Amino acid sequence: MAMPQNSTGENSFCFTQKLNFSHPSPPGEAGRTSDDPSGQEACGTPVSNGTASSSAPSPSDSCAEPLCSTTPGQEARFNEGIKYVSAEGEELACGWGRFTPGCLQLFNTSKGILFFLCVASFLQGMTVNGFINTVITSIERRFDLRSYQSGLIASSYDIAACICLTFVSYFGGNGHKPRWLGWGVLVMGLGSLLFALPHFTTGRYEARSAAEVGVCGGNQSLPCAQAASSLSSYRFVFMLGQFLHGMGATPLYTLGVTYLDENVKTNYSPVYIAVFYTAAILGPAAGYLVGGMFLNIYTEIGREIDIAPENMLWVGAWWIGFLGAGAASLLISIPILGYPHRLPGSQQYIVMRVSEAHQLKDGSHKKAADPDFGKTVKDLPRSVLLLLKNPTFIFLCLAGATEATLIAGMSTFGPKFLESQFSLSASEAATFFGYLVVPAGGGGTFLGGFLVNKFKLRCSGIIKLCLLCTVSSLLAISIFFIHCPNMPMAGVTQMYGGSALPGGRLNLTAACNAECGCLQEVYSPVCGSDDIMYYSPCHAGCKKVSENLRNGKKIYHECSCVEETLLPGPSSAEAGKCTSSCAKKPLFLFFMFVVILFTFLSSIPALTATLRCVSDQQRSFALGIQWIVVRTLGGIPGPIAFGSMIDKSCLLWQDQCGEQGSCYIYQNSAMSQYTLIAGLVYKVLGTTFFIVACLLYKPPPPESAPASSDASENGNCDLQEHKPSLPAEEHI
Repeated sequence: MAMPQNSTGENSFCFTQKLNFSHPSPPGEAGRTSDDPSGQEACGTPVSNGTASSSAPSPSDSCAEPLCSTTPGQEARFNEGIKYVSAEGEELACGWGRFTPGCLQLFNTSKGILFFLCVASFLQGMTVNGFINTVITSIERRFDLRSYQSGLIASSYDIAACICLTFVSYFGGNGHKPRWLGWGVLVMGLGSLLFALPHFTTGRYEARSAAEVGVCGGNQSLPCAQAASSLSSYRFVFMLGQFLHGMGATPLYTLGVTYLDENVKTNYSPVYIAVFYTAAILGPAAGYLVGGMFLNIYTEIGREIDIAPENMLWVGAWWIGFLGAGAASLLISIPILGYPHRLPGSQQYIVMRVSEAHQLKDGSHKKAADPDFGKTVKDLPRSVLLLLKNPTFIFLCLAGATEATLIAGMSTFGPKFLESQFSLSASEAATFFGYLVVPAGGGGTFLGGFLVNKFKLRCSGIIKLCLLCTVSSLLAISIFFIHCPNMPMAGVTQMYGGSALPGGRLNLTAACNAECGCLQEVYSPVCGSDDIMYYSPCHAGCKKVSENLRNGKKIYHECSCVEETLLPGPSSAEAGKCTSSCAKKPLFLFFMFVVILFTFLSSIPALTATLRCVSDQQRSFALGIQWIVVRTLGGIPGPIAFGSMIDKSCLLWQDQCGEQGSCYIYQNSAMSQYTLIAGLVYKVLGTTFFIVACLLYKPPPPESAPASSDASENGNCDLQEHKPSLPAEEHI
């Protein structure tokens, strides 16, 4: 029997094994070879030099198109002789049970499922990483929560994910992935609705008007010895809502990624995954913008109130976003539940896939090639052992953990860094940070997948790309050497009158405000007409207040502590911080953009390398284990590590009736120094892990590659009993 050979003669090899079809061909057709004219007709094209010549344009064709086109008569003969593995009798229509209308089949493509998964990841990012971070302060104020209690609420998401990842990735990876995904999105929607529930089960929020509190000579009394409110018990409802968010999102970033990877061409997979993750990154940006808009609406809609959003007692409508996101998640789960176990035509990509799994010395990696491997609980320990014996996978997980630590730390404290360095308001800092994250994070994520596809990188090349990105961001992170000086603040950074503070200790009381009886619990910074900040209008010695009609800000007059300037009129102060005159902001924002860009640029290549370095049967489970490592070593401790380092640079702590609260003012030079140290440590670790992963990766020998993805890409229709040999370097 003649075997088709590579016409170029370079790096040629031939396959001696036979395709194992679940439905064998009839005896009369089983003996056909590629030299048989009838075998040529099956694809509708003649065979030249052992390869099929196709008139199809080439790899740029849609990934959903068939390998070859046939006439009805030829298709009948083709289907008699050749069957895809497990294709016969398998229902691949889109629908729910027996309800599979023809109009739904328009969406039964890789682009269709990508759209719905993108919407789901967008909603997840908007809710968990957008709304939660935006409304956490309002929730603390509304339900009398401490910072560590709100921290537990945020951590409940990662705790739930870590608990569910092993179970979902192992059993879901071998099950019906769209059903796992659909039910997960539905559970996520229920979590959002549960998170908004406390607003409807509590009484009205009563905010005491405090127009005169804080002015020298005004009513300075604040209730300090208040008993703990029963509203704080609602933190358990919020924790449960976050737990459901974590459970529902678990299939999304494990099974969703592998489902996309299995149903498209191998070299298109990074692009699809990049689009999917780009939607997940745009979600938080939308959450910040939409959530910020809702916070400008009073929580008790329709009720008139005489306090402004800038007031410390203001609570915005934090709950609206969760209602909308929950309803949208419930709706989007319905079409996802209707998708089949695999998409029509996807079997050709599975048959043609080339394994790039890391080769273990003892050959135990071959166990995972068994189609029945991983179907039972008994295979779970062996699956874990195979992954632990894969050094490339282990070091890719560790590299991902270091990158996740930086991403989690910077996303949590990035706006705070900008706020402190450039004397911005919280909303201005969040807006600047959003302008950085959307193009840099979203663009970097998509560009990473595009580069893998453009240059048709194999596993070792992908790891080298990750290494290049990490080194580039390591160089750019040196921007944290730069810092802006602190804005002068009386009693905090300098004495009243401009002299330096002895020993760096706070001294908020001076002769100009000694008779005002100012409380340290009331922090409401004002900027004096002498360009010096004061702790509050009371500490500035201000006695009267009015409102600026142009911007709505309060103007305080007759401020005895504010030094008179050359401008005519009495000394005054305006509510809010003084504007920073630091000219380093454009340079800093540019380099911060570069750091975010290259950090996210390596995310999709690293994920693709993880999928390539393990066997096909273990892909979902490997992603699950990787997410556990990334969350346990990176996502959860990342904000804690960054937060503890940044707290060391605090100059002024909140005084909550004698107890230390959050930090009001940071020392900019110390904050930059600690952020630089943390960034360098984690970037150096990430670079080291990528280098080790690249050095230890052992690809399979070319002659052992079971198939070629280029067969589908180059129009090769020769799916007969034997597979043709192709150049090794073209395999993806």
